[in-house]
Amino acid sequence: MRIFLNLKFIFFLYLLFLAAYIGYGHVKELLEPVSDQTVYTIIEIPKGSSFRQVAKLLEKKGLIRSKEVFWVLAWYRKEAELIKAGEYKLSPSMKPQKILEILVSGQVVQHLITIPEGYNMFQIADLLQRAGLVSKGDFLSTCTDRKFLSKLGINWEESAEGYLFPDSYFLPKGVTAKDIVKNFVSRFWDVWKGHDFDKRIKELGITIHQVVTLASIIELEAAVQEEKPIIASVFWNRLKRGMPLQADPTVKYGIMVERKIKKKRLTWKDLRKATPFNTYTRYGLPKGPICNPGIVSLRAVLYPRETKYLYFVSKGNRTHYFSRSLKEHNRAVRKYILHKRSGR
Repeated sequence: MRIFLNLKFIFFLYLLFLAAYIGYGHVKELLEPVSDQTVYTIIEIPKGSSFRQVAKLLEKKGLIRSKEVFWVLAWYRKEAELIKAGEYKLSPSMKPQKILEILVSGQVVQHLITIPEGYNMFQIADLLQRAGLVSKGDFLSTCTDRKFLSKLGINWEESAEGYLFPDSYFLPKGVTAKDIVKNFVSRFWDVWKGHDFDKRIKELGITIHQVVTLASIIELEAAVQEEKPIIASVFWNRLKRGMPLQADPTVKYGIMVERKIKKKRLTWKDLRKATPFNTYTRYGLPKGPICNPGIVSLRAVLYPRETKYLYFVSKGNRTHYFSRSLKEHNRAVRKYILHKRSGR
C-alpha cells in the first residue's frame, strides 16, 4: 500500500513538472505587463481584504493578466499575507512583480493637505472631511480628548486648538484621526523646540499657554506679517496696564464654540455676550487659543516691537494705524472707519 502511494506521488510530481514545462511560456507571458501605456489607476484595498479579493480587483482593473498567476507569484515569494490595505497608484505598464512589491511595502498614495495659518480646529476638521480622510466628528473628538492630548505633551488645554501647526502634510487615506492630530502637534513641538522658545519664555516669565493664546489672536488680527510684532506690543502693553484686549476675533470664536454660528460682522450685543473667549467682557487673555498660529505670530509674541501703542484700527488696505492714546485712536476711527462708511 505504501509503495502504491509513493508511485502515485511520483506520478503526480511528473505530471506537475510536465505541465510546468509545457506552460512555462504561457506563465511567463502572464507575468508580463498588461500594457506598455504608462497610465495610472488609483485603487483602494480595504482593511481585511483577502489576497484572493486583491488579485481579483487587480485583474478587474486591468492591472494584471491573471489573478491565478499573481497568486502563485505571491505564494512563491511568501508574500500573500503581507499585502497592506490602503490607496495605491498603479499602472498596467508595471510587471506583476512590481505591483506586488508596492502592495507589500505599503507605498500608498499620499494626499497633500495644507493647513493655512489662522485656521481653527473646526475649519481643519471641515478640510480633512472634504479630502475624504477622516470625519469631522472623529477629528474634533480627538482634538478634545484630554487623555490623548496629555500623551502629546499638552497638559494644560481642553483641546488641541493652537497646537495643530499650520503647514503642508502628506497623509494617506485610511489614516486615523489620532494619527493626524499627533502629526500636527508633533510638527508644533518640532518648530517650538527648533527655535528654542522654551528658553525665551523662561526669560520673559510666561507660559506656553499664554504665548500660543496671544499668538492665535495676533494671527487673526494681522494681515501683514511685518505688523505682527507691533500688534503684539499693543496687546502686551494693554495687558500690563490691566486693559481688556478687546479683540473681535475672540468674540467670534466664543460665539462659534457656544452657538455653532460663524459671525462675519459683530453687533454691540455680540460684544457684550460673555463667553470664556470674549476679551471685551473679560480682562486678560481668553480661555485658550482661538486658532492655530504660525511661526511668525509665535515669534511676534516672544519678540514684540518696543512701542507705547495701545490701540490700532484697520486702514482698509490690510494695514493698521497705531495710536498711543484713546483720543488719537478715535480720530483714526473717524478717518478710516466712519468716513468710509459715510462715503466721504
